[in-house]
Amino acid sequence: MAARWRRTERTGTPSDLLVVGLGNPGEKYAGTRHNVGREVVERLAARHGGRLRSAKGEVLVDSIRVDGRRVGLVFPLTYMNEAGRAVAPQVRQNGIDDLHRLVVVHDELDLPVGRMKVKVGGGLAGHNGLKSLRDHLHSAEFVRVRIGIDRPPGPTHDYVLRRPSKADRTELDIVVETAADAVETILTEGPEAAMARYNGAVT
Repeated sequence: MAARWRRTERTGTPSDLLVVGLGNPGEKYAGTRHNVGREVVERLAARHGGRLRSAKGEVLVDSIRVDGRRVGLVFPLTYMNEAGRAVAPQVRQNGIDDLHRLVVVHDELDLPVGRMKVKVGGGLAGHNGLKSLRDHLHSAEFVRVRIGIDRPPGPTHDYVLRRPSKADRTELDIVVETAADAVETILTEGPEAAMARYNGAVT
């Protein structure tokens, strides 16, 4: 069933899929665990001859073609807990009135490093970026690509903002590629097909 949300009139060219990579802006946070979502949208752009660029509204954006379909890519330049403020206008601009056409890629403490799962809606597990999206879209029924970063034994705040170990970085590089594959599957075959294909896999 389509997940509709309240929106104003579209202002841009409609996209078949809108992909948002969550993270924090600036070189300080590049390569940290919290920024794996950005790495996936950058990988998708590179695969299809694109590059994220600055746009109005505190975002980096690109538009690519995958199998003849238009895919919008977004990285919010707000900090994680304000991501929804930047993303909601992009959802409208890309003509996304069914939230199953919005894919949010993010780090996931409840999955081990090297694992990835696709999910539609459901609980947000305390992730501030996801909570901000829910608050601004008035729904959490978007599609999520969850990239495991593992849960540390101590506090999580500093952990997610640090760069991973060399071994973990190798695992994350692999799963970023797999996550980009999963996004393309969501586009061409739908989220259910992506869940069936990737949720049992170990990368």
